[in-house]
Amino acid sequence: MPTKEIAQELAKTLKGFDADYIEAHLEETETSHLTYRGKELESIGRSSSVGGNIRALVKGGWGFVSFNHLDELRGKVELAVREARLAGNEKSRLAEVEPVVDIVPGGADKNPASIPLAEKKKLLDEYNEIVWRTPKLQTSIITYGDGYKKTIFLNSEGSYIEQERADITLRLHAIATEGSDVQQAGLSIGSRGDFEAISGLHQQIQEKVEHAVALLKAPQVKGGEYTVVLDPVLAGVFVHEAFGHLSESDFIYENDRLYQIMTLGREFGLRELNIIDDPTLSGLRGSYKYDDEGVLATKTYLIWEGKLVGRLHSRETAAKMKEEPTGNARAVNYHYPPIVRMTNTYIEPGRASFDDIIGDIREGIYAKNWYGGTTSMEMFTFSAAEAYMIRRGRIAEAIRPVVLTGNVFTTLKNIDAIANDLDMNQGGGCGKGEQVPLPVSNGSPHIRIRRCLVGGK
Repeated sequence: MPTKEIAQELAKTLKGFDADYIEAHLEETETSHLTYRGKELESIGRSSSVGGNIRALVKGGWGFVSFNHLDELRGKVELAVREARLAGNEKSRLAEVEPVVDIVPGGADKNPASIPLAEKKKLLDEYNEIVWRTPKLQTSIITYGDGYKKTIFLNSEGSYIEQERADITLRLHAIATEGSDVQQAGLSIGSRGDFEAISGLHQQIQEKVEHAVALLKAPQVKGGEYTVVLDPVLAGVFVHEAFGHLSESDFIYENDRLYQIMTLGREFGLRELNIIDDPTLSGLRGSYKYDDEGVLATKTYLIWEGKLVGRLHSRETAAKMKEEPTGNARAVNYHYPPIVRMTNTYIEPGRASFDDIIGDIREGIYAKNWYGGTTSMEMFTFSAAEAYMIRRGRIAEAIRPVVLTGNVFTTLKNIDAIANDLDMNQGGGCGKGEQVPLPVSNGSPHIRIRRCLVGGK
């Protein structure tokens, strides 16, 4: 780990330059990975890295230098300041925050790097054996990854923050075929370093693979508008992908059309609809105490009682939009500067039970989990991983996975029931620009959407 002596010497160096603001990140990471493609183990290994970056602000222009060695740091600061001077031609603007000195431990019992690779391989061998004893399976991919990161953040304003964090992901994708027919099923799970979260999944994996095979005989729904109920996973993906990214302020202030749409106070849904981004929640993959600008994490209401009340900020976007910083500046690693990113984004639970929200649906669709999707401004298209007909207030036969499409703001207004069963999905990784995958969580209760466009035959 970069020593405190190096960091303390660097802190003195930062204050010796003529710049409006300078910050430094020092980072040490241990990772391991396993990948199975089909029946074979494709790759396995461990790696470690040490490095950091310097970011300087001069007259509104940023300079950024990343490095893999902790020697000659003064020269790296000089280079970042020189780049900033070349880029700057206006007044620098950063929201004011109090300098912080803090040490945030990650917990020694949550370091997945301490678990032998042989133990991880044994578990995944068991999972892969379950997958491949299923008839009609064509191919599969299982990927496991973990990491343990220690960072030091310091800046020219006097902040010094040490933080540790661990992360684990497990993803499975299975494809079944019969003639020219192809169906798939998947599983995605993550944790903040708790290996037990991905252990003991034998029965769940068996059920997922069998579901892929069963879909070969499932009917396809007729396309059209339906009342659709989303499970917490798919609803969480919807709120993250379709709405959450629109709440990231670097998108908003750079796009006049989006700025007009995302007007604070605008009504987007029923009074019961509350959407939140909250990195302060304990134990989730998007959680932290300080963001990568050293700003204290805060719970941010994006929608409150159906109205837009907030958005996500870095120090720079907060200053430009004359709002408060929210602690949402994040970088995937030291090779990149922090940008505005979500953390744990979710819809708050309502009062209805699941039975309540399906009880008066004569014919509708229950959509669960997800395969993927695309968004373009306010338009979205998502593919559910599982789907079932709802008939006379009850879950009925399984159908082939459906595609949901529409305008996010129209869809938010068409949410007319929110259940009381919030669940957070930790299996995802968020991408933005080149920075992927960033650990996040998203979630929701079950939600009911009227007049939702469903693709089918």
